[in-house]
Amino acid sequence: MSTLLRKVWESVSSRSSSNSNSYESSDRQQQMMYVQSSTGAFDRIPFDIFMLILKFLGPKEVAKLSVVCKSWKLIVSDNRLWIFFLQNQQESWDSICFTETHLRSGYPLQAFPNQMPQLSFMHIYGQRTQVPGSVIIDGGAGYCKFGWSKYASPSGRSATFLEFGNIESPMYSRLRHFFATLYKRMQVKTSTQPIVVSVPICHYDDTESARAARRQLKEAIYSALFDMNVPSVCAINQATLALYAARQTSGIVVNIGFHQTSVVPIFHGKVMRKVGVEVVGMGALKLTGFLRELMQQKNIYFESLYTVRSLKENLCYVALDYESELLKDTQASFEVAAEGWFTLSKERFQTGEILFQPHIAGVRAMALQQAVALCMDHCCQAAELLGDDGWFKTVVLTGGSACLPGLAERLEKELRGLLSPSMSSGIRVIPPPYGADSAWFGAKLVGNLSTFPGSWCITKKQFRHKSRRSLIW
Repeated sequence: MSTLLRKVWESVSSRSSSNSNSYESSDRQQQMMYVQSSTGAFDRIPFDIFMLILKFLGPKEVAKLSVVCKSWKLIVSDNRLWIFFLQNQQESWDSICFTETHLRSGYPLQAFPNQMPQLSFMHIYGQRTQVPGSVIIDGGAGYCKFGWSKYASPSGRSATFLEFGNIESPMYSRLRHFFATLYKRMQVKTSTQPIVVSVPICHYDDTESARAARRQLKEAIYSALFDMNVPSVCAINQATLALYAARQTSGIVVNIGFHQTSVVPIFHGKVMRKVGVEVVGMGALKLTGFLRELMQQKNIYFESLYTVRSLKENLCYVALDYESELLKDTQASFEVAAEGWFTLSKERFQTGEILFQPHIAGVRAMALQQAVALCMDHCCQAAELLGDDGWFKTVVLTGGSACLPGLAERLEKELRGLLSPSMSSGIRVIPPPYGADSAWFGAKLVGNLSTFPGSWCITKKQFRHKSRRSLIW
Protein backbone atom coordinates (compact mmCIF):
# COMPACT_ATOMS: atom_id res chain seq x y z
CA MET A 1 0.00 0.00 0.00
CA SER A 2 2.88 2.39 0.76
CA THR A 3 4.27 1.89 -2.73
CA LEU A 4 0.84 2.51 -4.22
CA LEU A 5 0.36 5.74 -2.26
CA ARG A 6 3.83 6.92 -3.23
CA LYS A 7 2.93 6.47 -6.92
CA VAL A 8 -0.31 8.35 -6.36
CA TRP A 9 1.43 11.32 -4.71
CA GLU A 10 4.03 11.41 -7.49
CA SER A 11 1.21 11.50 -10.04
CA VAL A 12 -0.65 14.22 -8.14
CA SER A 13 2.45 16.40 -7.71
CA SER A 14 3.21 16.23 -11.44
CA ARG A 15 -0.23 17.44 -12.49
CA SER A 16 -0.62 21.05 -13.55
CA SER A 17 -2.79 23.48 -11.65
CA SER A 18 -5.22 23.55 -14.56
CA ASN A 19 -5.83 19.83 -14.22
CA SER A 20 -6.36 20.16 -10.49
CA ASN A 21 -9.26 22.54 -11.18
CA SER A 22 -10.85 20.31 -13.81
CA TYR A 23 -13.94 19.47 -11.77
CA GLU A 24 -16.74 21.98 -11.49
CA SER A 25 -17.96 23.16 -8.10
CA SER A 26 -21.12 21.06 -8.30
CA ASP A 27 -19.04 17.95 -8.97
CA ARG A 28 -16.82 18.76 -5.99
CA GLN A 29 -19.84 18.92 -3.70
CA GLN A 30 -21.01 15.54 -4.92
CA GLN A 31 -17.53 14.09 -4.50
CA MET A 32 -17.30 15.38 -0.92
CA MET A 33 -20.63 13.70 -0.19
CA TYR A 34 -19.12 10.43 -1.36
CA VAL A 35 -15.96 10.86 0.67
CA GLN A 36 -17.90 11.91 3.74
CA SER A 37 -19.42 8.44 3.75
CA SER A 38 -17.97 6.10 6.34
CA THR A 39 -14.84 4.69 4.67
CA GLY A 40 -12.71 4.65 7.74
CA ALA A 41 -9.27 6.26 7.53
CA PHE A 42 -9.82 6.95 3.84
CA ASP A 43 -12.29 9.73 4.77
CA ARG A 44 -9.32 12.11 5.08
CA ILE A 45 -8.14 11.56 1.51
CA PRO A 46 -9.37 14.10 -1.13
CA PHE A 47 -11.76 12.57 -3.62
CA ASP A 48 -9.55 13.00 -6.71
CA ILE A 49 -6.61 11.31 -4.94
CA PHE A 50 -8.95 8.59 -3.70
CA MET A 51 -10.03 7.95 -7.30
CA LEU A 52 -6.40 7.78 -8.42
CA ILE A 53 -5.75 5.08 -5.85
CA LEU A 54 -8.70 3.08 -7.15
CA LYS A 55 -7.47 3.48 -10.74
CA PHE A 56 -4.07 2.07 -9.73
CA LEU A 57 -5.78 -0.91 -8.13
CA GLY A 58 -7.50 -1.90 -11.38
CA PRO A 59 -11.05 -3.09 -12.13
CA LYS A 60 -10.86 -6.54 -10.50
CA GLU A 61 -9.67 -5.25 -7.14
CA VAL A 62 -12.05 -2.28 -7.25
CA ALA A 63 -15.01 -4.59 -7.88
CA LYS A 64 -14.11 -6.53 -4.72
CA LEU A 65 -14.34 -3.33 -2.67
CA SER A 66 -18.03 -2.98 -3.55
CA VAL A 67 -18.90 -5.79 -1.12
CA VAL A 68 -17.21 -4.15 1.88
CA CYS A 69 -20.14 -1.92 2.80
CA LYS A 70 -22.70 0.47 1.28
CA SER A 71 -20.32 3.43 1.47
CA TRP A 72 -17.61 1.64 -0.46
CA LYS A 73 -20.15 0.36 -2.98
CA LEU A 74 -21.40 3.91 -3.57
CA ILE A 75 -17.88 5.18 -4.22
CA VAL A 76 -16.51 2.37 -6.40
CA SER A 77 -19.65 2.31 -8.58
CA ASP A 78 -18.95 5.87 -9.78
CA ASN A 79 -19.44 5.91 -13.56
CA ARG A 80 -16.35 8.05 -14.16
CA LEU A 81 -14.14 5.39 -12.59
CA TRP A 82 -15.49 2.63 -14.81
CA ILE A 83 -15.45 4.84 -17.88
CA PHE A 84 -11.73 5.22 -17.18
CA PHE A 85 -11.34 1.42 -17.11
CA LEU A 86 -13.37 1.07 -20.32
CA GLN A 87 -11.23 3.73 -22.01
CA ASN A 88 -8.22 1.49 -21.45
CA GLN A 89 -9.79 -1.41 -23.34
CA GLN A 90 -8.65 -2.49 -26.81
CA GLU A 91 -11.86 -1.12 -28.31
CA SER A 92 -12.19 2.66 -28.49
CA TRP A 93 -14.30 4.40 -25.87
CA ASP A 94 -16.39 6.15 -28.55
CA SER A 95 -17.39 2.78 -29.99
CA ILE A 96 -18.15 1.30 -26.56
CA CYS A 97 -20.24 4.33 -25.60
CA PHE A 98 -22.18 4.18 -28.87
CA THR A 99 -22.96 0.46 -28.67
CA GLU A 100 -23.89 0.46 -25.00
CA THR A 101 -26.20 3.47 -25.36
CA HIS A 102 -27.79 2.65 -28.72
CA LEU A 103 -27.57 -1.12 -29.33
CA ARG A 104 -28.03 -2.67 -25.87
CA SER A 105 -31.73 -3.33 -26.41
CA GLY A 106 -31.03 -5.60 -29.38
CA TYR A 107 -32.80 -5.81 -32.71
CA PRO A 108 -35.17 -4.21 -33.58
CA LEU A 109 -33.57 -1.12 -32.10
CA GLN A 110 -35.59 0.83 -29.58
CA ALA A 111 -35.45 4.52 -28.76
CA PHE A 112 -32.86 4.47 -25.97
CA PRO A 113 -32.15 7.71 -24.09
CA ASN A 114 -28.57 8.71 -24.68
CA GLN A 115 -27.95 9.73 -21.08
CA MET A 116 -24.88 8.08 -19.65
CA PRO A 117 -25.77 8.67 -15.92
CA GLN A 118 -28.70 6.28 -16.35
CA LEU A 119 -26.28 3.48 -17.17
CA SER A 120 -24.14 1.62 -14.67
CA PHE A 121 -20.79 1.33 -16.41
CA MET A 122 -19.56 -0.85 -13.58
CA HIS A 123 -22.29 -3.32 -14.52
CA ILE A 124 -21.52 -2.88 -18.22
CA TYR A 125 -17.80 -3.52 -17.62
CA GLY A 126 -18.60 -6.72 -15.76
CA GLN A 127 -20.95 -7.91 -18.49
CA ARG A 128 -18.44 -7.17 -21.27
CA THR A 129 -15.75 -9.25 -19.53
CA GLN A 130 -18.12 -12.22 -19.50
CA VAL A 131 -19.12 -11.97 -23.17
CA PRO A 132 -17.49 -15.04 -24.78
CA GLY A 133 -16.90 -13.34 -28.11
CA SER A 134 -18.25 -14.51 -31.44
CA VAL A 135 -17.15 -15.67 -34.85
CA ILE A 136 -17.62 -12.94 -37.46
CA ILE A 137 -18.07 -13.65 -41.14
CA ASP A 138 -18.55 -10.65 -43.41
CA GLY A 139 -19.69 -12.13 -46.71
CA GLY A 140 -18.99 -9.18 -48.96
CA ALA A 141 -19.70 -9.05 -52.68
CA GLY A 142 -16.01 -9.11 -53.69
CA TYR A 143 -14.45 -11.22 -50.96
CA CYS A 144 -15.23 -12.39 -47.45
CA LYS A 145 -13.55 -11.26 -44.22
CA PHE A 146 -13.62 -13.54 -41.19
CA GLY A 147 -12.26 -13.59 -37.66
CA TRP A 148 -13.14 -13.43 -33.98
CA SER A 149 -14.83 -10.46 -32.31
CA LYS A 150 -12.01 -10.19 -29.77
CA TYR A 151 -9.45 -9.72 -32.55
CA ALA A 152 -8.31 -6.23 -33.53
CA SER A 153 -9.00 -6.96 -37.22
CA PRO A 154 -10.13 -9.79 -39.52
CA SER A 155 -7.84 -12.81 -39.36
CA GLY A 156 -8.33 -13.88 -42.96
CA ARG A 157 -10.08 -13.42 -46.30
CA SER A 158 -11.64 -15.75 -48.84
CA ALA A 159 -14.05 -15.81 -51.75
CA THR A 160 -17.56 -14.72 -50.75
CA PHE A 161 -20.20 -17.43 -50.36
CA LEU A 162 -22.04 -16.01 -53.39
CA GLU A 163 -19.09 -17.12 -55.52
CA PHE A 164 -17.81 -20.02 -53.40
CA GLY A 165 -17.63 -23.51 -54.86
CA ASN A 166 -19.74 -24.63 -57.79
CA ILE A 167 -22.20 -21.81 -58.49
CA GLU A 168 -24.60 -24.37 -60.03
CA SER A 169 -24.90 -26.22 -56.70
CA PRO A 170 -27.86 -25.49 -54.41
CA MET A 171 -27.32 -22.49 -52.12
CA TYR A 172 -27.54 -24.65 -48.97
CA SER A 173 -24.72 -26.94 -50.16
CA ARG A 174 -22.48 -24.00 -51.08
CA LEU A 175 -23.13 -22.30 -47.75
CA ARG A 176 -22.43 -25.49 -45.78
CA HIS A 177 -19.14 -26.00 -47.63
CA PHE A 178 -18.28 -22.31 -47.25
CA PHE A 179 -18.86 -22.13 -43.48
CA ALA A 180 -17.13 -25.45 -42.86
CA THR A 181 -14.06 -24.22 -44.75
CA LEU A 182 -13.87 -20.99 -42.73
CA TYR A 183 -14.29 -22.74 -39.39
CA LYS A 184 -11.52 -25.11 -40.36
CA ARG A 185 -9.24 -22.23 -41.30
CA MET A 186 -9.98 -20.50 -38.01
CA GLN A 187 -9.49 -23.79 -36.09
CA VAL A 188 -12.67 -23.16 -34.09
CA LYS A 189 -15.29 -25.70 -33.06
CA THR A 190 -18.69 -24.76 -34.43
CA SER A 191 -20.49 -25.51 -31.15
CA THR A 192 -18.42 -23.19 -28.93
CA GLN A 193 -19.44 -19.65 -29.88
CA PRO A 194 -22.26 -17.67 -31.52
CA ILE A 195 -21.70 -16.21 -34.95
CA VAL A 196 -22.41 -12.83 -36.55
CA VAL A 197 -22.94 -13.08 -40.31
CA SER A 198 -23.03 -10.04 -42.55
CA VAL A 199 -25.52 -10.65 -45.35
CA PRO A 200 -24.65 -9.05 -48.72
CA ILE A 201 -26.96 -6.36 -50.05
CA CYS A 202 -29.09 -8.10 -52.67
CA HIS A 203 -32.68 -8.40 -53.92
CA TYR A 204 -33.24 -4.69 -53.39
CA ASP A 205 -36.91 -4.24 -54.19
CA ASP A 206 -39.87 -4.35 -51.84
CA THR A 207 -41.75 -6.69 -54.17
CA GLU A 208 -43.10 -10.05 -53.06
CA SER A 209 -40.54 -11.94 -55.16
CA ALA A 210 -37.63 -9.93 -53.72
CA ARG A 211 -38.85 -10.49 -50.16
CA ALA A 212 -39.13 -14.21 -50.86
CA ALA A 213 -35.59 -14.31 -52.30
CA ARG A 214 -34.18 -12.53 -49.22
CA ARG A 215 -36.07 -14.86 -46.92
CA GLN A 216 -34.80 -17.94 -48.75
CA LEU A 217 -31.20 -16.75 -48.57
CA LYS A 218 -31.44 -16.02 -44.86
CA GLU A 219 -33.14 -19.33 -44.12
CA ALA A 220 -30.39 -21.12 -46.06
CA ILE A 221 -27.75 -19.35 -43.92
CA TYR A 222 -29.54 -20.32 -40.69
CA SER A 223 -30.11 -23.91 -41.82
CA ALA A 224 -26.49 -24.45 -42.85
CA LEU A 225 -25.11 -23.06 -39.57
CA PHE A 226 -27.58 -24.79 -37.25
CA ASP A 227 -26.95 -28.11 -39.02
CA MET A 228 -23.29 -27.55 -38.08
CA ASN A 229 -24.33 -27.17 -34.40
CA VAL A 230 -23.64 -23.44 -34.13
CA PRO A 231 -25.36 -22.40 -30.84
CA SER A 232 -26.85 -19.10 -32.06
CA VAL A 233 -26.76 -16.96 -35.19
CA CYS A 234 -27.02 -13.22 -35.77
CA ALA A 235 -27.49 -12.33 -39.46
CA ILE A 236 -27.49 -8.61 -40.26
CA ASN A 237 -27.53 -6.69 -43.52
CA GLN A 238 -24.07 -5.54 -44.58
CA ALA A 239 -25.17 -1.92 -45.01
CA THR A 240 -26.57 -1.80 -41.47
CA LEU A 241 -23.29 -3.07 -40.02
CA ALA A 242 -21.34 -0.43 -41.95
CA LEU A 243 -23.67 2.19 -40.46
CA TYR A 244 -22.99 0.87 -36.94
CA ALA A 245 -19.24 1.03 -37.63
CA ALA A 246 -19.69 4.76 -38.26
CA ARG A 247 -21.50 4.97 -34.90
CA GLN A 248 -24.86 5.75 -36.49
CA THR A 249 -28.21 3.98 -36.36
CA SER A 250 -29.94 6.02 -39.08
CA GLY A 251 -28.71 7.39 -42.37
CA ILE A 252 -27.99 6.48 -45.99
CA VAL A 253 -25.29 3.91 -46.71
CA VAL A 254 -23.56 4.10 -50.09
CA ASN A 255 -21.99 0.70 -50.68
CA ILE A 256 -19.62 0.58 -53.66
CA GLY A 257 -19.67 -3.15 -54.16
CA PHE A 258 -17.81 -5.41 -56.54
CA HIS A 259 -20.32 -5.27 -59.40
CA GLN A 260 -22.62 -2.38 -58.50
CA THR A 261 -23.23 0.45 -56.08
CA SER A 262 -26.17 0.43 -53.68
CA VAL A 263 -27.71 3.45 -51.97
CA VAL A 264 -29.49 2.10 -48.90
CA PRO A 265 -31.69 4.20 -46.54
CA ILE A 266 -31.68 2.88 -42.96
CA PHE A 267 -33.80 4.12 -40.07
CA HIS A 268 -33.04 2.87 -36.54
CA GLY A 269 -31.15 -0.10 -37.97
CA LYS A 270 -33.92 -1.14 -40.38
CA VAL A 271 -33.46 -0.99 -44.16
CA MET A 272 -36.27 1.20 -45.51
CA ARG A 273 -37.08 -0.77 -48.65
CA LYS A 274 -40.47 0.89 -48.96
CA VAL A 275 -38.67 4.23 -49.24
CA GLY A 276 -36.49 2.75 -51.96
CA VAL A 277 -32.99 1.34 -52.41
CA GLU A 278 -31.25 2.89 -55.41
CA VAL A 279 -28.84 0.80 -57.47
CA VAL A 280 -26.14 2.08 -59.83
CA GLY A 281 -24.80 -0.50 -62.27
CA MET A 282 -21.18 0.33 -61.62
CA GLY A 283 -18.84 -0.96 -58.93
CA ALA A 284 -15.22 -1.72 -58.11
CA LEU A 285 -14.81 -4.05 -61.08
CA LYS A 286 -15.80 -1.30 -63.51
CA LEU A 287 -13.40 1.19 -61.91
CA THR A 288 -10.54 -1.28 -62.19
CA GLY A 289 -11.50 -2.12 -65.77
CA PHE A 290 -11.58 1.56 -66.74
CA LEU A 291 -8.12 2.15 -65.26
CA ARG A 292 -6.87 -0.81 -67.24
CA GLU A 293 -8.23 0.74 -70.44
CA LEU A 294 -6.55 4.06 -69.66
CA MET A 295 -3.23 2.31 -69.00
CA GLN A 296 -3.50 0.37 -72.25
CA GLN A 297 -4.16 3.60 -74.14
CA LYS A 298 -0.92 4.99 -72.68
CA ASN A 299 0.93 1.77 -73.58
CA ILE A 300 1.65 1.02 -69.92
CA TYR A 301 2.42 -2.69 -69.75
CA PHE A 302 1.24 -4.81 -66.82
CA GLU A 303 0.98 -8.55 -66.25
CA SER A 304 -2.28 -8.96 -64.35
CA LEU A 305 -5.44 -7.25 -63.16
CA TYR A 306 -3.99 -7.45 -59.65
CA THR A 307 -1.41 -4.85 -60.69
CA VAL A 308 -4.14 -2.52 -61.92
CA ARG A 309 -6.10 -2.95 -58.72
CA SER A 310 -3.00 -2.21 -56.64
CA LEU A 311 -2.44 1.00 -58.58
CA LYS A 312 -6.08 1.98 -58.13
CA GLU A 313 -5.89 1.46 -54.39
CA ASN A 314 -2.59 3.30 -53.93
CA LEU A 315 -2.52 6.06 -56.55
CA CYS A 316 -6.08 6.93 -57.53
CA TYR A 317 -8.25 9.61 -55.93
CA VAL A 318 -11.36 11.68 -56.65
CA ALA A 319 -10.92 15.31 -57.70
CA LEU A 320 -13.01 17.94 -55.94
CA ASP A 321 -13.16 19.89 -59.24
CA TYR A 322 -12.58 17.68 -62.27
CA GLU A 323 -12.01 20.45 -64.83
CA SER A 324 -9.49 22.24 -62.62
CA GLU A 325 -7.67 18.98 -61.91
CA LEU A 326 -7.11 18.42 -65.64
CA LEU A 327 -4.88 21.51 -65.68
CA LYS A 328 -2.63 20.29 -62.86
CA ASP A 329 0.47 18.10 -62.84
CA THR A 330 -0.79 15.01 -61.00
CA GLN A 331 1.97 12.54 -61.88
CA ALA A 332 2.84 10.00 -59.19
CA SER A 333 4.54 6.59 -59.02
CA PHE A 334 4.06 3.37 -57.10
CA GLU A 335 6.04 0.14 -56.92
CA VAL A 336 4.10 -3.11 -57.36
CA ALA A 337 5.80 -6.19 -55.97
CA ALA A 338 7.43 -8.38 -58.63
CA GLU A 339 6.49 -5.92 -61.42
CA GLY A 340 8.38 -2.73 -60.59
CA TRP A 341 7.48 0.94 -60.71
CA PHE A 342 4.43 2.41 -62.47
CA THR A 343 3.74 6.09 -63.12
CA LEU A 344 0.24 7.50 -63.59
CA SER A 345 -0.92 11.04 -64.26
CA LYS A 346 -4.49 12.05 -65.15
CA GLU A 347 -5.51 8.40 -64.89
CA ARG A 348 -5.30 8.84 -61.13
CA PHE A 349 -8.45 10.94 -60.88
CA GLN A 350 -10.12 9.96 -64.16
CA THR A 351 -10.74 6.48 -62.75
CA GLY A 352 -12.95 7.62 -59.88
CA GLU A 353 -14.58 10.34 -61.97
CA ILE A 354 -16.76 7.79 -63.75
CA LEU A 355 -18.78 7.47 -60.54
CA PHE A 356 -19.91 11.07 -61.11
CA GLN A 357 -19.72 11.10 -64.93
CA PRO A 358 -20.38 7.52 -66.14
CA HIS A 359 -20.44 8.63 -69.79
CA ILE A 360 -16.64 9.11 -69.65
CA ALA A 361 -16.35 5.32 -69.56
CA GLY A 362 -19.12 4.83 -72.10
CA VAL A 363 -21.54 3.63 -69.42
CA ARG A 364 -25.23 4.53 -69.49
CA ALA A 365 -26.01 4.68 -65.80
CA MET A 366 -27.21 7.10 -63.15
CA ALA A 367 -24.43 9.18 -61.59
CA LEU A 368 -23.67 8.49 -57.94
CA GLN A 369 -24.75 11.95 -56.74
CA GLN A 370 -28.04 11.63 -58.64
CA ALA A 371 -28.79 8.25 -57.03
CA VAL A 372 -28.09 9.58 -53.53
CA ALA A 373 -30.11 12.75 -54.15
CA LEU A 374 -33.04 10.65 -55.42
CA CYS A 375 -32.86 8.47 -52.33
CA MET A 376 -32.79 11.58 -50.11
CA ASP A 377 -35.84 12.97 -51.89
CA HIS A 378 -37.74 9.76 -51.18
CA CYS A 379 -36.59 9.83 -47.55
CA CYS A 380 -37.72 13.45 -47.18
CA GLN A 381 -41.22 12.50 -48.33
CA ALA A 382 -41.33 9.74 -45.70
CA ALA A 383 -39.75 11.85 -42.94
CA GLU A 384 -43.08 13.21 -41.69
CA LEU A 385 -44.43 9.71 -41.13
CA LEU A 386 -41.26 8.68 -39.27
CA GLY A 387 -41.24 11.78 -37.08
CA ASP A 388 -37.66 12.72 -37.94
CA ASP A 389 -36.84 15.13 -40.77
CA GLY A 390 -33.05 14.79 -40.61
CA TRP A 391 -32.30 11.08 -40.24
CA PHE A 392 -31.29 10.71 -43.90
CA LYS A 393 -28.78 13.58 -43.97
CA THR A 394 -25.90 11.43 -42.75
CA VAL A 395 -24.34 9.49 -45.64
CA VAL A 396 -21.89 6.70 -44.83
CA LEU A 397 -19.60 5.32 -47.52
CA THR A 398 -18.55 1.68 -47.45
CA GLY A 399 -16.71 -0.76 -49.70
CA GLY A 400 -13.09 -0.94 -50.86
CA SER A 401 -13.45 1.56 -53.71
CA ALA A 402 -15.27 3.97 -51.37
CA CYS A 403 -11.86 4.48 -49.73
CA LEU A 404 -10.64 6.57 -52.68
CA PRO A 405 -9.31 9.85 -51.19
CA GLY A 406 -11.56 12.81 -51.91
CA LEU A 407 -14.70 10.76 -52.62
CA ALA A 408 -16.61 11.90 -49.52
CA GLU A 409 -15.79 15.57 -50.09
CA ARG A 410 -16.76 15.41 -53.76
CA LEU A 411 -20.06 13.64 -53.09
CA GLU A 412 -20.99 16.17 -50.41
CA LYS A 413 -20.19 19.03 -52.80
CA GLU A 414 -22.28 17.50 -55.60
CA LEU A 415 -25.23 16.88 -53.27
CA ARG A 416 -25.24 20.49 -52.07
CA GLY A 417 -25.35 21.59 -55.70
CA LEU A 418 -28.24 19.26 -56.58
CA LEU A 419 -30.49 19.65 -53.55
CA SER A 420 -32.44 22.64 -52.29
CA PRO A 421 -30.90 24.68 -49.44
CA SER A 422 -33.37 23.25 -46.93
CA MET A 423 -32.57 19.69 -48.02
CA SER A 424 -28.80 20.15 -48.20
CA SER A 425 -28.55 21.89 -44.82
CA GLY A 426 -26.89 19.55 -42.33
CA ILE A 427 -25.74 16.99 -44.89
CA ARG A 428 -22.48 15.22 -44.06
CA VAL A 429 -20.73 12.40 -45.90
CA ILE A 430 -18.61 10.06 -43.76
CA PRO A 431 -15.74 8.10 -45.41
CA PRO A 432 -15.52 4.36 -44.64
CA PRO A 433 -14.70 4.36 -40.90
CA TYR A 434 -12.63 1.17 -41.14
CA GLY A 435 -11.78 1.11 -44.82
CA ALA A 436 -12.84 -1.98 -46.73
CA ASP A 437 -13.53 -3.79 -43.44
CA SER A 438 -16.23 -1.45 -42.11
CA ALA A 439 -19.00 -4.07 -42.11
CA TRP A 440 -16.73 -6.53 -40.25
CA PHE A 441 -16.03 -3.93 -37.58
CA GLY A 442 -19.74 -3.17 -37.31
CA ALA A 443 -20.29 -6.86 -36.60
CA LYS A 444 -17.45 -6.72 -34.07
CA LEU A 445 -19.28 -3.95 -32.18
CA VAL A 446 -22.40 -6.12 -31.99
CA GLY A 447 -20.45 -9.26 -31.02
CA ASN A 448 -18.73 -7.47 -28.11
CA LEU A 449 -21.90 -5.88 -26.70
CA SER A 450 -22.50 -6.45 -23.00
CA THR A 451 -25.95 -7.86 -23.82
CA PHE A 452 -24.79 -10.14 -26.66
CA PRO A 453 -26.07 -12.61 -27.81
CA GLY A 454 -29.36 -11.66 -26.14
CA SER A 455 -32.03 -10.51 -28.55
CA TRP A 456 -29.52 -10.11 -31.38
CA CYS A 457 -29.29 -13.84 -32.06
CA ILE A 458 -31.67 -16.64 -32.90
CA THR A 459 -31.15 -20.16 -31.58
CA LYS A 460 -31.80 -23.41 -33.40
CA LYS A 461 -34.98 -23.97 -31.38
CA GLN A 462 -36.28 -20.50 -32.20
CA PHE A 463 -35.42 -20.95 -35.87
CA ARG A 464 -37.28 -24.22 -36.13
CA HIS A 465 -40.26 -22.62 -34.41
CA LYS A 466 -40.26 -19.63 -36.79
CA SER A 467 -39.19 -21.45 -39.94
CA ARG A 468 -42.65 -21.13 -41.43
CA ARG A 469 -42.86 -17.41 -40.69
CA SER A 470 -41.16 -14.46 -42.29
CA LEU A 471 -37.84 -13.78 -40.60
CA ILE A 472 -36.90 -10.16 -39.89
CA TRP A 473 -34.60 -8.94 -42.67
